[in-house]
Amino acid sequence: MTVTSTEPTTAPTRSLFLTLRRSLPRDEFFAALYIVGCANGLGLNIIRSLISGDWTGGVQNISAIVLFACFAGVALLLRDKSDEIRPIDLGVGVVFLALIIFPVTELNWVAVTGLSFYILLFANDGSVRRRGALILLALTVPMIWSKLLFSFFAKIFLEIDASLVGWLLGTARTGNIIGFADGSGNMVILPACSSLANVSLAFLCWVSVAEWVGHQRSRQDIFWCLLACASVVAVNVARISLMGLSHWHYLTFHYGWGATAANTITLALTVGITLLGVRREVFSRA
Repeated sequence: MTVTSTEPTTAPTRSLFLTLRRSLPRDEFFAALYIVGCANGLGLNIIRSLISGDWTGGVQNISAIVLFACFAGVALLLRDKSDEIRPIDLGVGVVFLALIIFPVTELNWVAVTGLSFYILLFANDGSVRRRGALILLALTVPMIWSKLLFSFFAKIFLEIDASLVGWLLGTARTGNIIGFADGSGNMVILPACSSLANVSLAFLCWVSVAEWVGHQRSRQDIFWCLLACASVVAVNVARISLMGLSHWHYLTFHYGWGATAANTITLALTVGITLLGVRREVFSRA
């Protein structure tokens, strides 16, 4: 009879796990993974813009709502330092790092989605941890899932925007092509002008602020979230309608100060409506 010991092969792994467990709380471990994932996902977008020659667009296109969601989610995870890392956490961490190591933005946000679901389903023994994971799960909606949805239903979403704009202008519409109100030509509503992107950011804003302040959920939350989403659709449709008045209006409101003003109004409405919805918790902290 031959007895084979597995101790030499498992000892280094066990020693590494024990060292990591003693030196790093569980929530800090999750937070570190999220920090790497968010930095990698946002950084890849900036690098793509730089490679294409757009030296400012990569940074400007990262919404303030996205940055706040990254901060809020990670900050909530760093509040609790009492729980210890479990062996399965290390396995999840290895899979997470294996996914984000590839220079593919979409794969990076899939990894963030998977980590969030793992925490919510199997590591949800801390309310603060759950809140942080919910924010970071919501973050993946505008970063990948709304874009994936748009790729399948782009025609429908663009035609909805075009129908609203055509109704306001009173001009003919064919698909996502609308005639200028002064009869000087046609305007095409492209995917970049769709309202869906701003709707997903409004949803992210609601989830991020509500979880950050520890908002007590109620049926009224649906109203406030839908109101925030509706407000950004209204601003986007109003802006496109102004662009459709003439070529001059198109150039004015599609670029430069016109675009900046529309984005500022959208952000103000989204944040303002969200704060109204969680005013009880906000004022209680003041």
